[in-house]
Amino acid sequence: MPRNLDVAPFRTFLAVADLRSMTSASRRLHLTQGAISQQIARLELLAGGALLLREARGLRLTALGERLLGRARAFVALNDEVWSELERSDLRGRVRLGVPYDLVGTTLAPALQGFSEAAPQVKLSLVGLPSPDLIDAVRTGRLDLAVAEEPAGFETGEVLAVERLLWVGAKGGRAHRRDPLPLSLVAETCVFRSVVAAALAKHGRETRAVFENGGLDATRATVRMDLAVSAWLTSTVPPELDILYEAGLPELPSFAITVHGAAQAQSAAVRELLSHLRNAAARPRAGS
Repeated sequence: MPRNLDVAPFRTFLAVADLRSMTSASRRLHLTQGAISQQIARLELLAGGALLLREARGLRLTALGERLLGRARAFVALNDEVWSELERSDLRGRVRLGVPYDLVGTTLAPALQGFSEAAPQVKLSLVGLPSPDLIDAVRTGRLDLAVAEEPAGFETGEVLAVERLLWVGAKGGRAHRRDPLPLSLVAETCVFRSVVAAALAKHGRETRAVFENGGLDATRATVRMDLAVSAWLTSTVPPELDILYEAGLPELPSFAITVHGAAQAQSAAVRELLSHLRNAAARPRAGS
């Protein structure tokens, strides 16, 4: 007699396996830790053994968990693909998506292009704001979904990817050698500002601001002219700028690219866009 599988425990297992933490998985899936534990226990009962082991650094997959991981990922992806196909022919309406300025033409481009082709009847409205403002806009209902950048390990949304924050400067430039260090960030509310300031302060490096609140294009031009250095995520570094690997600057932390509003995604159009964002994040990136 055929047996039917519930996709929810598998989705929970993937979140726990990726994040190595039930606490982080509960934040990603917007479930209580009790619900996470129950779903993992259900799956372990079906699998016939433990899937996870607790260690000092977090959770680790058992041999059985490692074997199940690939199948679980394929099962969840197929489930999402089938639902997308069933809903796609009837996709209409409007989706309001918030995005950080630096991700629009880089990290998010494949997802936005794919969604536009798959759902031509949907009116997609993009709103560019710093990450804290985007998260607030979802909470207050002004946006349906928002992609944000948050310090890795302190995410409040579903994690799509984790990237290093890197120092960038002009090709062959000397701005990184100046004292105080000339620094240009996109906006006063830039989510990178506090961690950059903390890293430089710990390193004992004084800074001066160059072109505050000039926007993404102004920051890019300022750095290209060797008037300042800046900090960009790995996938967003413009080709005309250099990554300053050995410039005597302190190492910067990684940031998570997260999506907010997934838990309350109600319309088929919003769910379709969310699927494109997840699928684009899961694909291998050039140079990774």
